[in-house]
Amino acid sequence: MITGLHHINLRAPGDLLARLRDFYRDVLGLDVGPRPAFNSRGYWLYAGGHPVLHLSEQSPQEPPRGPFDPAAASTFDHTAFAGSDPVATAARLALHGVSFRESRAEATRQHQFFLQDPAGNGVEINFPFEG
Repeated sequence: MITGLHHINLRAPGDLLARLRDFYRDVLGLDVGPRPAFNSRGYWLYAGGHPVLHLSEQSPQEPPRGPFDPAAASTFDHTAFAGSDPVATAARLALHGVSFRESRAEATRQHQFFLQDPAGNGVEINFPFEG
C-alpha cells in the first residue's frame, strides 16, 4: 500500500546538475544531504529532514525527456512545494533574479507562486492562505 511520496527524481544533463542543485538550495532553501541507503548518484535535496528531490545525471545517449518533449510518453508539468512565508520567499526569489507569477484565489483559499528552474522545469510553491 502506498503511504506517501518519498521523492521526485529529476534527470538532467551533467553540466546542469550543479546549477540545479544551487537553485534548489540557494533560491528555494532546500538542504543538500546524503544519499539514502540505496545506491544512487547525483544530489539529494531535503525539506524538513525528508528527501524530496533527487537530481540525477542524464546519459548523453539518452534522449531528452522534459516538460516540452513531444517524444516523452508522459511528463510532469511541475513540482509543487509547500512554503511557509510568501513575503520572505518573494524577497528571496527577487534577490536571485528569479521571476515568478503569483496567484491568490480567495474562493479556494490558495496562494501560489509559479516559476521555472534553470532547466525549464515548472516549480510551484503553495502557501497557507492568509487574509
